[in-house]
Amino acid sequence: MATTTLIPSGDFKTSYGSDTTIFPTVTSRNFAILGVLLLLAAPAVLDRFWLNQLIQIGYLGIAALGLNILVGFTGQISIGHSAFFGFGAFASAWLNNRWGIPVWACIPLAALMTTAVGMVFGVPAARLKGLYLAIATLAAQYILQDFFARADWFTGGVAGTIAMPLELFGFAFDTDHSYFYVVLVYMVVMYILATNLMRSRDGRALVAVRDHYLSAEIMGINLTKYRTMAFGLSAFYAGMGGALYAHYLQFVSVEGFTILFSIQFLGMIIIGGLGSIMGSLMGTAFMVLLPELMQYLTTALSGTAIDQALNLREAVAFLREMAIGIVIILFLVFEPDGLAHRWKQIKAYWKLYPFSH
Repeated sequence: MATTTLIPSGDFKTSYGSDTTIFPTVTSRNFAILGVLLLLAAPAVLDRFWLNQLIQIGYLGIAALGLNILVGFTGQISIGHSAFFGFGAFASAWLNNRWGIPVWACIPLAALMTTAVGMVFGVPAARLKGLYLAIATLAAQYILQDFFARADWFTGGVAGTIAMPLELFGFAFDTDHSYFYVVLVYMVVMYILATNLMRSRDGRALVAVRDHYLSAEIMGINLTKYRTMAFGLSAFYAGMGGALYAHYLQFVSVEGFTILFSIQFLGMIIIGGLGSIMGSLMGTAFMVLLPELMQYLTTALSGTAIDQALNLREAVAFLREMAIGIVIILFLVFEPDGLAHRWKQIKAYWKLYPFSH
Protein backbone atom coordinates (compact mmCIF):
# COMPACT_ATOMS: atom_id res chain seq x y z
CA MET A 1 0.00 0.00 0.00
CA ALA A 2 1.33 3.43 -0.92
CA THR A 3 2.38 5.65 1.97
CA THR A 4 0.64 8.97 2.53
CA THR A 5 3.79 10.87 3.49
CA LEU A 6 5.43 13.30 1.10
CA ILE A 7 8.90 12.99 2.62
CA PRO A 8 11.32 11.67 -0.04
CA SER A 9 12.87 8.24 0.39
CA GLY A 10 16.16 8.44 2.28
CA ASP A 11 15.29 11.70 4.07
CA PHE A 12 15.97 10.55 7.61
CA LYS A 13 15.34 12.61 10.74
CA THR A 14 18.25 12.94 13.13
CA SER A 15 16.41 14.38 16.14
CA TYR A 16 13.00 14.18 17.76
CA GLY A 17 12.48 17.89 17.21
CA SER A 18 13.03 17.62 13.46
CA ASP A 19 10.55 14.74 13.34
CA THR A 20 7.77 16.79 14.95
CA THR A 21 7.93 19.98 12.91
CA ILE A 22 4.69 21.71 11.98
CA PHE A 23 5.38 21.36 8.26
CA PRO A 24 6.91 18.07 7.09
CA THR A 25 8.47 19.65 4.00
CA VAL A 26 9.63 23.09 2.92
CA THR A 27 7.10 22.97 0.07
CA SER A 28 4.17 22.47 2.44
CA ARG A 29 5.34 25.39 4.54
CA ASN A 30 5.66 27.64 1.50
CA PHE A 31 2.18 26.68 0.28
CA ALA A 32 0.74 27.47 3.73
CA ILE A 33 2.36 30.91 3.67
CA LEU A 34 1.12 31.46 0.13
CA GLY A 35 -2.40 30.50 1.20
CA VAL A 36 -2.37 33.08 4.00
CA LEU A 37 -1.07 35.76 1.63
CA LEU A 38 -3.85 34.99 -0.84
CA LEU A 39 -6.41 35.26 1.95
CA LEU A 40 -5.00 38.65 2.90
CA ALA A 41 -5.79 39.81 -0.61
CA ALA A 42 -9.29 38.29 -0.60
CA PRO A 43 -11.22 41.45 0.46
CA ALA A 44 -9.79 43.28 -2.55
CA VAL A 45 -11.15 40.79 -5.09
CA LEU A 46 -14.16 39.09 -3.48
CA ASP A 47 -17.66 40.49 -2.97
CA ARG A 48 -19.58 40.56 0.32
CA PHE A 49 -21.20 37.16 -0.25
CA TRP A 50 -17.92 35.26 -0.52
CA LEU A 51 -16.36 37.25 2.30
CA ASN A 52 -19.34 36.27 4.44
CA GLN A 53 -18.73 32.62 3.57
CA LEU A 54 -15.03 32.90 4.46
CA ILE A 55 -15.81 34.63 7.76
CA GLN A 56 -18.26 31.86 8.65
CA ILE A 57 -15.63 29.25 7.80
CA GLY A 58 -13.19 31.12 10.04
CA TYR A 59 -15.14 31.32 13.30
CA LEU A 60 -16.90 27.99 12.81
CA GLY A 61 -13.55 26.40 11.95
CA ILE A 62 -12.13 27.56 15.29
CA ALA A 63 -15.04 26.00 17.17
CA ALA A 64 -14.88 22.81 15.08
CA LEU A 65 -11.17 22.47 15.87
CA GLY A 66 -12.00 22.55 19.58
CA LEU A 67 -14.51 19.74 19.10
CA ASN A 68 -11.93 17.77 17.11
CA ILE A 69 -9.46 18.06 19.99
CA LEU A 70 -12.08 16.48 22.22
CA VAL A 71 -13.51 13.88 19.83
CA GLY A 72 -10.81 13.24 17.27
CA PHE A 73 -7.67 13.52 19.37
CA THR A 74 -8.92 12.42 22.81
CA GLY A 75 -11.63 9.95 21.83
CA GLN A 76 -14.38 11.58 23.86
CA ILE A 77 -17.80 12.58 22.55
CA SER A 78 -19.82 15.77 22.82
CA ILE A 79 -23.21 16.59 21.36
CA GLY A 80 -23.50 19.88 23.23
CA HIS A 81 -20.81 21.89 21.47
CA SER A 82 -23.17 24.56 20.14
CA ALA A 83 -24.16 25.44 23.72
CA PHE A 84 -20.54 26.34 24.55
CA PHE A 85 -20.32 28.23 21.26
CA GLY A 86 -23.39 30.20 22.32
CA PHE A 87 -22.05 30.80 25.83
CA GLY A 88 -18.93 32.38 24.36
CA ALA A 89 -21.09 34.64 22.19
CA PHE A 90 -23.28 35.78 25.08
CA ALA A 91 -20.32 36.12 27.47
CA SER A 92 -18.42 38.44 25.15
CA ALA A 93 -21.48 40.64 24.59
CA TRP A 94 -22.21 40.69 28.35
CA LEU A 95 -18.65 41.68 29.27
CA ASN A 96 -18.80 44.58 26.86
CA ASN A 97 -22.35 45.75 27.61
CA ARG A 98 -22.31 45.27 31.38
CA TRP A 99 -18.73 46.15 32.32
CA GLY A 100 -17.59 48.28 29.40
CA ILE A 101 -14.60 46.09 28.61
CA PRO A 102 -13.24 46.69 25.07
CA VAL A 103 -14.36 44.10 22.57
CA TRP A 104 -10.80 43.07 21.70
CA ALA A 105 -10.37 42.02 25.35
CA CYS A 106 -13.87 40.55 25.67
CA ILE A 107 -13.20 37.89 23.03
CA PRO A 108 -10.40 36.05 24.88
CA LEU A 109 -12.07 36.67 28.25
CA ALA A 110 -15.29 35.10 26.95
CA ALA A 111 -13.26 32.10 25.79
CA LEU A 112 -11.82 31.76 29.32
CA MET A 113 -15.30 32.01 30.85
CA THR A 114 -16.50 29.30 28.47
CA THR A 115 -13.51 27.17 29.49
CA ALA A 116 -14.63 27.43 33.12
CA VAL A 117 -18.15 26.33 32.18
CA GLY A 118 -16.72 23.50 30.09
CA MET A 119 -14.64 22.32 33.04
CA VAL A 120 -17.75 22.27 35.24
CA PHE A 121 -19.37 19.80 32.87
CA GLY A 122 -16.06 18.16 32.01
CA VAL A 123 -15.13 17.01 35.52
CA PRO A 124 -18.08 14.60 35.94
CA ALA A 125 -18.12 13.74 32.23
CA ALA A 126 -14.43 12.80 32.32
CA ARG A 127 -15.31 9.73 34.42
CA LEU A 128 -17.85 8.54 31.87
CA LYS A 129 -17.51 6.99 28.44
CA GLY A 130 -19.61 5.80 25.54
CA LEU A 131 -23.35 6.31 25.68
CA TYR A 132 -23.22 7.71 29.24
CA LEU A 133 -20.83 10.45 28.13
CA ALA A 134 -23.04 11.31 25.17
CA ILE A 135 -26.05 11.66 27.48
CA ALA A 136 -24.04 13.85 29.86
CA THR A 137 -23.04 16.24 27.08
CA LEU A 138 -26.63 16.23 25.82
CA ALA A 139 -27.68 17.31 29.30
CA ALA A 140 -25.15 20.16 29.13
CA GLN A 141 -26.71 21.25 25.83
CA TYR A 142 -30.21 21.52 27.27
CA ILE A 143 -29.10 23.01 30.59
CA LEU A 144 -27.27 25.83 28.84
CA GLN A 145 -30.10 26.35 26.35
CA ASP A 146 -32.54 26.78 29.25
CA PHE A 147 -30.07 29.13 30.95
CA PHE A 148 -29.85 31.27 27.82
CA ALA A 149 -33.64 31.60 27.68
CA ARG A 150 -34.09 32.49 31.36
CA ALA A 151 -31.00 34.55 32.28
CA ASP A 152 -32.20 37.97 31.13
CA TRP A 153 -29.33 39.66 32.97
CA PHE A 154 -26.77 37.72 30.94
CA THR A 155 -28.33 36.92 27.57
CA GLY A 156 -31.30 39.23 27.29
CA GLY A 157 -33.59 36.22 27.48
CA VAL A 158 -35.64 35.26 24.45
CA ALA A 159 -35.21 38.78 23.06
CA GLY A 160 -31.46 38.32 22.64
CA THR A 161 -28.73 40.90 23.17
CA ILE A 162 -26.72 43.41 21.19
CA ALA A 163 -23.01 42.79 20.54
CA MET A 164 -20.99 45.88 19.65
CA PRO A 165 -18.50 45.78 16.77
CA LEU A 166 -14.81 45.42 17.52
CA GLU A 167 -12.87 48.67 17.67
CA LEU A 168 -9.11 49.08 17.79
CA PHE A 169 -7.27 52.43 17.88
CA GLY A 170 -10.48 54.20 16.93
CA PHE A 171 -11.14 52.02 13.88
CA ALA A 172 -14.35 49.98 13.86
CA PHE A 173 -14.27 46.53 12.24
CA ASP A 174 -17.94 46.66 11.37
CA THR A 175 -17.89 45.58 7.71
CA ASP A 176 -17.22 42.25 6.04
CA HIS A 177 -14.07 43.61 4.43
CA SER A 178 -12.55 44.73 7.73
CA TYR A 179 -13.85 41.99 10.04
CA PHE A 180 -12.46 39.35 7.69
CA TYR A 181 -8.95 40.24 8.86
CA VAL A 182 -9.96 39.91 12.52
CA VAL A 183 -11.29 36.40 11.97
CA LEU A 184 -8.27 35.47 9.84
CA VAL A 185 -5.81 36.50 12.56
CA TYR A 186 -7.66 34.60 15.26
CA MET A 187 -8.03 31.53 13.05
CA VAL A 188 -4.33 31.38 12.16
CA VAL A 189 -3.28 31.87 15.78
CA MET A 190 -5.70 29.26 17.15
CA TYR A 191 -4.73 26.67 14.55
CA ILE A 192 -1.03 27.21 15.22
CA LEU A 193 -1.64 26.82 18.96
CA ALA A 194 -3.54 23.57 18.39
CA THR A 195 -0.80 22.25 16.11
CA ASN A 196 1.87 23.00 18.70
CA LEU A 197 -0.29 21.42 21.42
CA MET A 198 -0.42 18.13 19.52
CA ARG A 199 3.39 18.17 19.25
CA SER A 200 3.80 18.58 23.02
CA ARG A 201 3.80 16.07 25.87
CA ASP A 202 0.19 16.91 26.73
CA GLY A 203 -0.90 16.47 23.12
CA ARG A 204 0.68 13.03 22.93
CA ALA A 205 -1.05 12.14 26.21
CA LEU A 206 -4.43 13.12 24.74
CA VAL A 207 -3.81 10.86 21.74
CA ALA A 208 -2.72 8.02 24.05
CA VAL A 209 -6.00 8.34 25.97
CA ARG A 210 -7.86 8.02 22.68
CA ASP A 211 -5.87 5.05 21.33
CA HIS A 212 -5.99 2.87 24.45
CA TYR A 213 -6.92 4.34 27.78
CA LEU A 214 -5.80 1.30 29.78
CA SER A 215 -2.31 1.39 28.26
CA ALA A 216 -2.19 5.14 28.81
CA GLU A 217 -3.08 4.70 32.47
CA ILE A 218 -0.41 2.01 32.89
CA MET A 219 2.15 4.46 31.46
CA GLY A 220 1.22 6.95 34.20
CA ILE A 221 -1.15 9.22 32.29
CA ASN A 222 -3.87 10.65 34.51
CA LEU A 223 -7.03 9.87 32.54
CA THR A 224 -9.31 12.19 34.50
CA LYS A 225 -6.87 15.08 34.15
CA TYR A 226 -6.48 14.81 30.40
CA ARG A 227 -10.13 14.08 29.69
CA THR A 228 -11.06 17.15 31.72
CA MET A 229 -8.35 19.14 29.94
CA ALA A 230 -9.82 18.08 26.59
CA PHE A 231 -13.25 19.38 27.64
CA GLY A 232 -11.68 22.66 28.75
CA LEU A 233 -9.76 23.09 25.50
CA SER A 234 -12.84 22.23 23.47
CA ALA A 235 -14.89 24.80 25.37
CA PHE A 236 -12.12 27.42 24.98
CA TYR A 237 -12.12 27.08 21.21
CA ALA A 238 -15.91 27.04 21.10
CA GLY A 239 -16.06 30.20 23.21
CA MET A 240 -13.52 31.93 20.99
CA GLY A 241 -15.49 31.06 17.86
CA GLY A 242 -18.75 32.12 19.51
CA ALA A 243 -17.34 35.49 20.56
CA LEU A 244 -16.14 36.18 17.01
CA TYR A 245 -19.57 35.15 15.74
CA ALA A 246 -21.34 37.55 18.13
CA HIS A 247 -19.33 40.62 17.18
CA TYR A 248 -19.68 39.82 13.50
CA LEU A 249 -23.49 39.61 13.53
CA GLN A 250 -23.67 42.25 16.30
CA PHE A 251 -26.67 40.45 17.75
CA VAL A 252 -26.95 37.15 19.62
CA SER A 253 -30.20 35.19 19.88
CA VAL A 254 -31.06 32.08 21.87
CA GLU A 255 -32.57 30.27 18.89
CA GLY A 256 -29.26 29.84 17.11
CA PHE A 257 -27.64 27.31 19.47
CA THR A 258 -29.73 24.19 19.15
CA ILE A 259 -28.94 20.49 19.21
CA LEU A 260 -29.02 20.54 15.38
CA PHE A 261 -26.13 23.04 15.41
CA SER A 262 -24.17 20.63 17.64
CA ILE A 263 -24.81 17.83 15.15
CA GLN A 264 -23.53 20.09 12.39
CA PHE A 265 -20.31 20.60 14.34
CA LEU A 266 -19.93 16.83 14.56
CA GLY A 267 -20.56 16.64 10.83
CA MET A 268 -17.76 19.13 10.21
CA ILE A 269 -15.11 17.05 11.94
CA ILE A 270 -16.41 13.73 10.58
CA ILE A 271 -16.34 15.01 7.01
CA GLY A 272 -13.02 16.79 7.46
CA GLY A 273 -11.34 13.96 9.35
CA LEU A 274 -11.27 13.00 13.01
CA GLY A 275 -7.90 13.67 14.57
CA SER A 276 -6.83 16.06 11.82
CA ILE A 277 -6.25 19.76 12.39
CA MET A 278 -6.35 20.55 8.68
CA GLY A 279 -9.44 18.36 8.38
CA SER A 280 -11.33 20.56 10.86
CA LEU A 281 -11.04 23.50 8.49
CA MET A 282 -11.77 21.42 5.39
CA GLY A 283 -14.89 19.94 6.97
CA THR A 284 -16.09 23.35 8.08
CA ALA A 285 -15.65 24.77 4.58
CA PHE A 286 -17.56 21.79 3.17
CA MET A 287 -20.47 22.24 5.58
CA VAL A 288 -20.67 26.01 5.05
CA LEU A 289 -20.63 25.74 1.26
CA LEU A 290 -22.93 22.70 1.03
CA PRO A 291 -26.19 24.69 1.57
CA GLU A 292 -25.11 27.14 -1.13
CA LEU A 293 -24.46 24.23 -3.48
CA MET A 294 -27.90 22.79 -2.72
CA GLN A 295 -29.45 26.21 -3.36
CA TYR A 296 -27.65 26.38 -6.71
CA LEU A 297 -28.81 22.89 -7.67
CA THR A 298 -32.44 23.55 -6.77
CA THR A 299 -32.34 26.82 -8.73
CA ALA A 300 -30.85 25.02 -11.72
CA LEU A 301 -33.58 22.38 -11.54
CA SER A 302 -36.35 24.96 -11.18
CA GLY A 303 -39.06 24.47 -13.77
CA THR A 304 -37.75 21.14 -14.97
CA ALA A 305 -39.62 17.83 -14.89
CA ILE A 306 -37.71 16.89 -11.75
CA ASP A 307 -38.87 20.09 -10.04
CA GLN A 308 -42.48 19.44 -10.98
CA ALA A 309 -42.27 15.86 -9.76
CA LEU A 310 -40.57 16.64 -6.42
CA ASN A 311 -41.75 20.24 -5.85
CA LEU A 312 -38.21 21.30 -4.93
CA ARG A 313 -38.94 25.00 -4.62
CA GLU A 314 -40.94 24.51 -1.41
CA ALA A 315 -38.54 21.92 -0.04
CA VAL A 316 -35.22 23.76 -0.24
CA ALA A 317 -34.81 24.01 3.54
CA PHE A 318 -35.54 20.32 3.97
CA LEU A 319 -33.15 19.43 1.16
CA ARG A 320 -30.35 21.26 2.95
CA GLU A 321 -30.92 19.33 6.16
CA MET A 322 -31.28 16.07 4.26
CA ALA A 323 -28.07 16.77 2.36
CA ILE A 324 -26.13 17.20 5.60
CA GLY A 325 -27.34 13.85 6.93
CA ILE A 326 -26.78 12.05 3.64
CA VAL A 327 -23.26 13.45 3.29
CA ILE A 328 -22.33 12.39 6.83
CA ILE A 329 -23.57 8.84 6.13
CA LEU A 330 -21.71 8.66 2.81
CA PHE A 331 -18.47 9.82 4.41
CA LEU A 332 -18.82 7.31 7.25
CA VAL A 333 -19.32 4.50 4.71
CA PHE A 334 -16.93 5.42 1.90
CA GLU A 335 -14.41 7.84 3.45
CA PRO A 336 -14.37 7.37 7.24
CA ASP A 337 -11.03 9.18 7.57
CA GLY A 338 -12.44 12.32 5.99
CA LEU A 339 -11.31 14.85 3.43
CA ALA A 340 -7.91 15.34 5.05
CA HIS A 341 -7.02 11.67 4.48
CA ARG A 342 -8.20 11.83 0.86
CA TRP A 343 -6.14 14.98 0.31
CA LYS A 344 -3.03 13.22 1.66
CA GLN A 345 -3.65 10.31 -0.68
CA ILE A 346 -3.97 12.64 -3.66
CA LYS A 347 -0.71 14.36 -2.77
CA ALA A 348 1.03 11.03 -2.27
CA TYR A 349 -0.24 9.79 -5.63
CA TRP A 350 1.23 12.72 -7.54
CA LYS A 351 4.40 12.55 -5.49
CA LEU A 352 4.96 8.90 -6.37
CA TYR A 353 3.52 8.90 -9.90
CA PRO A 354 4.10 6.85 -12.06
CA PHE A 355 5.41 4.43 -9.43
CA SER A 356 3.15 2.54 -7.04
CA HIS A 357 5.55 2.42 -4.11
